[in-house]
Amino acid sequence: MNHVAHAPKRGLRTAITLAGLACFAPVLHAAPTATVSKGDVAWMLTSTLLVLMMTVPGLALFYGGLVRAKNVLSVLMQVLTVFSLIVVLWMLYGYTFAFGTGNAFIGNASNLFLRGVTPSSLADTFTAGVKLPEYVFIVFQATFAGITGALIVGSFAERMKFSAVLLFSALWFTFAYIPIAHMVWGPGGFMLTRGALDFAGGTVVHINAGIAGLVGAYLLGPRIGIGSDSMRPHNLTHTMVGAALLWVGWFGFNAGSNLEANAGAALAFINTMIATAAAVLAWLAVERVIRGKPSMLGGASGAVAGLVAITPACGTVGPMGSIAIGAAASLACVWGVTGLKRLLGADDALDVFGVHGVGGIVGALLTGVFTAPVLGGTGAADFSIVHQVMIQALGVLVTLVWSGVVALVSYLIVKAVLGLRVEEEQEREGLDTTTHGETAYET
Repeated sequence: MNHVAHAPKRGLRTAITLAGLACFAPVLHAAPTATVSKGDVAWMLTSTLLVLMMTVPGLALFYGGLVRAKNVLSVLMQVLTVFSLIVVLWMLYGYTFAFGTGNAFIGNASNLFLRGVTPSSLADTFTAGVKLPEYVFIVFQATFAGITGALIVGSFAERMKFSAVLLFSALWFTFAYIPIAHMVWGPGGFMLTRGALDFAGGTVVHINAGIAGLVGAYLLGPRIGIGSDSMRPHNLTHTMVGAALLWVGWFGFNAGSNLEANAGAALAFINTMIATAAAVLAWLAVERVIRGKPSMLGGASGAVAGLVAITPACGTVGPMGSIAIGAAASLACVWGVTGLKRLLGADDALDVFGVHGVGGIVGALLTGVFTAPVLGGTGAADFSIVHQVMIQALGVLVTLVWSGVVALVSYLIVKAVLGLRVEEEQEREGLDTTTHGETAYET
């Protein structure tokens, strides 16, 4: 007998009302026949590869170019290893507790160690009777979990112990990522049943990682020499290549979250394209006004800001709404990495909160606005902007508090067990040689 997995209920069709949401999964399970499309399978496997490319090499190069030359390998290693660690943990227990049938906050252990999952097991999509091989859904979601943990690395770059990074990542993944993923996407999840819209991970991925990174930046303290020594990126070419790979890979991230190769995927695809382009232009326009010169780093940062913001909205807003979301998020993130960063006083080295946290919040809230059919979205005829924005705000608040508290406790545990920060002499010399015994450049 086939095991039926609970796919995340993202990008809900306009016909699905909040009242009908609670019975959505049982309706799917009651479908008389299950159809598996080879086209859907091919698209989802391709999307999984695209998300992998976002992380390794995309995010790794993006972050690696932003740090100083003496620390570039350490950042590449942290992204690679954190992603690998979380993918393994996802297979062992993450999947079952994120997407198993449990309570409003956590799933159950029915698929612990992928018990009961076979090549013939099927997972739900958004269309009654249309299924995916469960292995496809599991590995697709594994890449989401992995990149979320890797995003946090940018906040404490250039000063955290490698062993501490790994222990923190395991703790935070277990007690923050898994419950939030279940609350937003899992069957009976706290936010899902309240009608929160998060098509591809605005709360689960970006706000979740952003606040965890900010807490870490506070606890580790600023890098030695901040404010006196040059902290300029060592290779903006790497950063540009990384940003480009992120943009390409993000189509798998967003359009793949539709779980089917149909018009819903096309909507997420076009929104991902246009929101990002609008965000690039908006960031560069602000730089031109404020600094007098548009920078390559600004363009790359704008692209990431737009990608972050459109993530929760890409399956439910129209193309014109995506332009507005991308531009608005870009403007907000310019402030996030400048004015807000100064107000917070934390050395968030690579602006994880300023871009992913702020961009994720803006995107989540504006999803509640531009999903309205009057603004080109796919919401139902009786869609209420005020009501939906309130639900979106609740999702943002729950994510910030839950992830922030878990991150704080996890960092403190790691500090007590291993210590968080490398020795001052090691930090001055650089983590590439002191932690990994290698250098990125021979000269």
